[in-house]
Amino acid sequence: MFAKAQIEGLAKAGNGDLALLIRQQTNNKGIISILENLGYLPSTFDATPLLELVKNTSPKVRTLAVKNLAKLGKLEFLEVYWRAFQQESDTTTRREIVSAIGRLRKPQNKPYLFQTLEDNDPKVVCQAIRGLLFYEKDDSVSRRLKPLMDHPNEMVRNIIHKEYFAEKIARKPTAPHPDSPVRLKNVVVNGDVRDVLKYVDDESIHLTFTSPPYYNARDYSIYPSYEAYLDFLAEVFLETHRITKEGRFLILNTSPIIIPRVSRSHSSKRYPIPFDIHPRLTEMGWEFIDDIIWVKPEYSVKNRVGGFMQHRKPLGYKPNTLTEYVMVYRKQTSRLLDWNIRSYPSDIVEQSKVKGEYETTNVWKIDPKFDKGHSAVFPVELCDRVIQYYSYKGDLVFDPFGGSGTVGRTAKLLDRYFFLTEMEPEYFEYMQMKVRNPPLLDESFPSRFLSLDEFMKEKTK
Repeated sequence: MFAKAQIEGLAKAGNGDLALLIRQQTNNKGIISILENLGYLPSTFDATPLLELVKNTSPKVRTLAVKNLAKLGKLEFLEVYWRAFQQESDTTTRREIVSAIGRLRKPQNKPYLFQTLEDNDPKVVCQAIRGLLFYEKDDSVSRRLKPLMDHPNEMVRNIIHKEYFAEKIARKPTAPHPDSPVRLKNVVVNGDVRDVLKYVDDESIHLTFTSPPYYNARDYSIYPSYEAYLDFLAEVFLETHRITKEGRFLILNTSPIIIPRVSRSHSSKRYPIPFDIHPRLTEMGWEFIDDIIWVKPEYSVKNRVGGFMQHRKPLGYKPNTLTEYVMVYRKQTSRLLDWNIRSYPSDIVEQSKVKGEYETTNVWKIDPKFDKGHSAVFPVELCDRVIQYYSYKGDLVFDPFGGSGTVGRTAKLLDRYFFLTEMEPEYFEYMQMKVRNPPLLDESFPSRFLSLDEFMKEKTK
């Protein structure tokens, strides 16, 4: 439609030509193109055409008109904004108006922002809070904002908690963020992870990537009930939360599982593991970030659709499963990701950048891996992606259910350290064999395999 340079030139030269250009438009598409290209507006800019567009029939035009008016920072527009807000029904435009009021940075805007704190739209409330936080040392503002800690919306509560209450919680002194305990680097411990973690200090690891044993699917994963299974996982991931550094990640690979029926007079049972463990994780302080779908080329479990293929009767449809979930969680913190990144030396940040092609969607098509030594093995490609995307070189990567050790071997090849626990002696021995043949690179921290007693004694020394 219109070139940015052309519109900016008209804005700087004076408003007559720009106002004429706007009025010449026969549809809102042309007006939107002009408004999107206005760029910087000088203080001498005549806002008359923008003020007229605040009443346009198109919400998009109204939003852009307010957004451009806000660039001028003129207190005289305050009543215009407020009248527009009271008459506005479009949620995006309403939030833009509150943003414009907040950007005035004048005490006269406070009464208007106070009123919007009562709005039904939590995003409007958040925008009003943002404007009011400019007056962070103003007691009248604090008195209005602190009670919002009891607001029904979680976004509002999180902002208020961070601004007024989070810093009052004393932070435990910890080692520099990139550091991890030497005694954990490239170590595998044979024992129940719940026992092992009792001897691991707070904030020791940077990333956990794991696939827990499925409920009653293998001989080594038999639990008295599904609830007991979920309790077990919750216990493990609560301790994992404790030993994870502030703001770092837990990546959990799970999927629903089917327990076969005991006879033709009973139904099979499907347990939605990722959905049932999710609320427990968020309650203990893991913040949900992303759901990644791991797609396999073909189903690797019992053919579920076979019966339906024969009779085609509604209600009997059960699809074959080609997917698993890779759920991404972050240890809750009031600090942004930038704080984590700035904790590293610039050369480590540069060396850790993901090179070449990378996955841009949350659908990862990766072939599964089959191994004689273990019945459920991580594909190296899956480990490779997760470790590169969610850790830096020199970080400590933890897998509480070590299995065949793929997480450990991949971490080491990517110049990270690993810490694994594995309860089954058979898999513990298998991992040792895999490390010896062939030998892994970078033996500055050679792989060590310890019993629980040996690990305990190292801690007590």
